Amino acid sequence: MERQVAIVGAGISGLLACKYMLSNGFRPNVFEASNGVGGVWTKTVETTKIQTPKAFYQFSDFPWPSSVTEDHPTQNQVLDYIQSYARHFDLPKHIKFNTKLKREMESYIQDKQILSTEVFVEDFVILCIGRFSDVPNIPEFPPNKGPEAWMDYADMDYESAAKFVTGKQATVLDFRNLQWSVQKQMGPKIPAVLYKTEHWNVPDYLPWGVPLEYLYFNCFTELLVHKPGEGFLLGLLATFLAPLRWAFSKFVETHINKKLGLAK
Repeated sequence: MERQVAIVGAGISGLLACKYMLSNGFRPNVFEASNGVGGVWTKTVETTKIQTPKAFYQFSDFPWPSSVTEDHPTQNQVLDYIQSYARHFDLPKHIKFNTKLKREMESYIQDKQILSTEVFVEDFVILCIGRFSDVPNIPEFPPNKGPEAWMDYADMDYESAAKFVTGKQATVLDFRNLQWSVQKQMGPKIPAVLYKTEHWNVPDYLPWGVPLEYLYFNCFTELLVHKPGEGFLLGLLATFLAPLRWAFSKFVETHINKKLGLAK
């Protein structure tokens, strides 16, 4: 008898879960609150592009079509690619669209279009709802201290602006606004670069002609980094390999200095 698995969400993770449940002999039921697959890409503005090259953003068993020549495809291209993946493996027939999980433990589903409910008994539940799904988690702010205050620091003096962003997260655009404020105080000839942590931004993926995946994007280099909840042996190995991690960083840094002529 096939075991049934409930999968919540038909974004990239939900589609992958559905495909591999089928290939391993399970019967998946995918519940999607919207009317199509794609997850966050169905709600993203058209000018959005993936921030990593497409070679690192693709299904292992379904390459990008030859018609997509850009290294950083747009929202429409990404969504078409995800939908093509779903059709290629015949996944939509396992998806119940416009449905919402009301009580997870009982797999109680409500159809949003006809306002009907149905009970499903599942052997397992996989949540693939993503980090950016549904209603954003907006914190509560004191009066006049909320998001509207972020628009004010272009007119702040240097000390007030620096105090305002201390310990806060901000977008690149926010920092540009703050940079204008700093330059108004210090003069246009003094460049202002604001950051929370000192680090180098890698300008390309071939430092000195060496593919960056050989230095960072592989399973071995994951062993170089301390991770939360790691065991004693993994922690010891990361400490032991720290000089190699330093050497990789310095190798890339020399390329950046040569190419861009940056000074610390």
